[in-house]
Amino acid sequence: MAALGTAALRAPRLLAASCRRGSSHGSGDGGRGQPREPVGSGGRARRGAEPGPIAGSQPAAAEGADTRSYLWARYHEMKKLVYDLLPPGVCSLLNPAAIYANNEISLGDVEIYGFDYDYTLAQYSNLLHSMIFNTARDILIEQFKYPEGLGKYDYIPGFAIRGLHYDVQKSLLMKIDAFHYVQLGTAYRGLKPVPDEEVIELYGGTQHIPLYQMSDFYGKGPSLKQFMDIFSLPEMTLLSSVIDYFITHGIEFDQVHLYKDISDAIRDVHVKGVMYKWIEKDMEQYILHGDEIYAVLNRLVNHKKKLFLITNSPFSFVDKGMKHMVGKNWRDLFDMVIVQADKPNFFTDRRKPFRKLDDNGSLQWDKINQLEKGKIYKEGNLFDFLRLTGWRGSKVLYFGDHLYSDLADLMLRHGWRTGAIVPELETEIRIINTEQYMHSLTWQQALTGLLERMQMYQDAESKQVLLEWMKERQEIRSLTKNLFNPQFGSIFRTFHNPTYFSRRLVRFSDIYMASISCLLNYDVNFTFYPRRTPLQHEAPLWMDQLCTGCMKTPFLEEMVHIR
Repeated sequence: MAALGTAALRAPRLLAASCRRGSSHGSGDGGRGQPREPVGSGGRARRGAEPGPIAGSQPAAAEGADTRSYLWARYHEMKKLVYDLLPPGVCSLLNPAAIYANNEISLGDVEIYGFDYDYTLAQYSNLLHSMIFNTARDILIEQFKYPEGLGKYDYIPGFAIRGLHYDVQKSLLMKIDAFHYVQLGTAYRGLKPVPDEEVIELYGGTQHIPLYQMSDFYGKGPSLKQFMDIFSLPEMTLLSSVIDYFITHGIEFDQVHLYKDISDAIRDVHVKGVMYKWIEKDMEQYILHGDEIYAVLNRLVNHKKKLFLITNSPFSFVDKGMKHMVGKNWRDLFDMVIVQADKPNFFTDRRKPFRKLDDNGSLQWDKINQLEKGKIYKEGNLFDFLRLTGWRGSKVLYFGDHLYSDLADLMLRHGWRTGAIVPELETEIRIINTEQYMHSLTWQQALTGLLERMQMYQDAESKQVLLEWMKERQEIRSLTKNLFNPQFGSIFRTFHNPTYFSRRLVRFSDIYMASISCLLNYDVNFTFYPRRTPLQHEAPLWMDQLCTGCMKTPFLEEMVHIR
């Protein structure tokens, strides 16, 4: 994923490698998939040499030599080079409070700011996930008559991550990349991983999930469901816990009914207002960073920006939360507030008219011909919103946490600018900033480059060396995955590929950040420029993958072997 490769890591620009290695027939480096002539100990190929040998032939650089010793010599040279390359203080290059750009956008052009409420203006503590899990679990036992033994299961913080897919018919929770491939080692049935061989067999001898089975535009496919919002973390954990109980106790179950029952139990926690009551009862415990929200909104208003709120939550809940974070006069900051909007239908369905609420939240019956500042409206649709406000195109910037329900339609259908709130970004950047991650990733990339370059050695001893390298590469990949989450890894990457979630993040958001408060770090006229990311054919050396932070790279001739 181009944008996340450099925009998220804020890495230096690519360094172009010389093409002088090749003959007049073309590049001696040969490009991806075309083996180059191996270098000797000095790291230089012979000028005028023919393009690299085909697999099975002996390269001139190692003729008559012990190829096993030669390969291990190159390995140790590269390892020393990589570790020498990482200077002291290379960690902590990335700022968790930064805003990252997928698309160029100038805040100076933005006149109107829109916001979702839950997990956008209001950030919640993780304690809320335990409450949702426990309540939905009890609903299954008491109302759906599920086994009482389920009561022994508690919420497991950190079990699941956002963006996972669930195959209803196969009872598999798994991470899928941007190319529709299951990341092996991240498929779970219940609370236990499913062996890679079984996953491949279940999908007809491949890791690939066909397009027709995948999620539709809003993450709901015929057999696969994608969990895209933060509220889905307790749902995934409950789903896995119930399946674990049934499998452990040898209880047969219908996969479709089980999935629907758990979805209904989770929905009841939200729809029946149980969750709202918890939060209203103890704002201090559940709502985070409230003072920063006031600072963001007040600053925008002071710079003559118009503000609006569109949320699916009810007015009484939003009103109490905003009073806690911003103050009793919070509505004075907004030009309009729309509650129970029924997103994403709000953005596509023209049929629902707006309803006005009085100051107590009671419905009014008059026809809405204008949207008045400071008033509260319920339901409605975006088409009437655009007609009554004239707020169209790139002068509007809307923030939300749900890529489908909040952002997709606004960007693709209506041309608004969009900002994604990704709270997980803060934790992931702190992991990326660790020395362990930096060294592991850099060496992994170097080792991958060695494997690609040295694969033309096909004698028995060389093949054994390459197998050892491949095993080490897999161990490093597993290590870096586990740094983020032992079960599923990072929400942004499946080893080297972007995740399905990441691809949607780039597609549906101009900018993304850990929280709305990140806006306080930038001038209101700031322009965000996404980093130009090299395509695979543009450069053999990707500085963003090295994560070094160095604009000047020593030993460029040698380092060209690291992609």
